[in-house]
Amino acid sequence: MMKTEKDRKKIIDFFQLINNEKYNLRKYSHPVLVYKIDDGVVYYSLWEESLLMQYGLEFVDGWDYSEDLLFCPDWMSDEEEDDDDDDFDDDDD
Repeated sequence: MMKTEKDRKKIIDFFQLINNEKYNLRKYSHPVLVYKIDDGVVYYSLWEESLLMQYGLEFVDGWDYSEDLLFCPDWMSDEEEDDDDDDFDDDDD
């Protein structure tokens, strides 16, 4: 399932963590990070919000880059995985 992130601070955080300097966010007035997580790999592209709204998320058919999920920010991982981490904290008591 494809996901989007519109928060500029989170997008900057993502690119800083993965150390990808190929994107220049100043070119985008309203950047949207479109990504998909599959088997521990994040496939991603950066879109202008107006283009994404015009054509729709379902027409995104490719990715510019990929990165191992281990090197990506925590907010990218599924919420279900975050819930599992909480279970381990309870056992430490």
